[in-house]
Amino acid sequence: MDTSQPSAEDEISAIIASAAKQPLLDAAYALWRQRYRLGTIEGRPTAEEIRINRTLTPEQFSAKYRSERDHAHEGPMFGYLKRAHPRADDQAIGEAIITAVKFEDAYNKHFDWNGDFWDCVVRAVAQAARKYPFYLETTYRDARNDLAYYMK
Repeated sequence: MDTSQPSAEDEISAIIASAAKQPLLDAAYALWRQRYRLGTIEGRPTAEEIRINRTLTPEQFSAKYRSERDHAHEGPMFGYLKRAHPRADDQAIGEAIITAVKFEDAYNKHFDWNGDFWDCVVRAVAQAARKYPFYLETTYRDARNDLAYYMK
């Protein structure tokens, strides 16, 4: 019996293969929500990046975080989505990533824990969905689950 762990490339390929089964926009969101896992598999952040991050003021860290989100379509996410949808043109890939980030920002912005927690999660994603109505229902479900996980 082989008890070895899958290689980093095998794990990345599995995540990308799962996203590839979805339309481009949904794949972009699926990969975006896996960004921390993908980064960890690829060794990001490095020990040096962690050391530097620990020296940043909250304002500096916030600016760095916002810059990474604003330029997500120029980083590793572009390569992941291109692997998932190799026939998509580069502009469409970049726009899909930007849209995924904005969709996540929207449902986070709309979250207001005022009442039943799950109702608040559902309401926040529904409000974001009004501005981003082109995702599959499974993507909205994943967004609700992610929002609930991170806000709990």
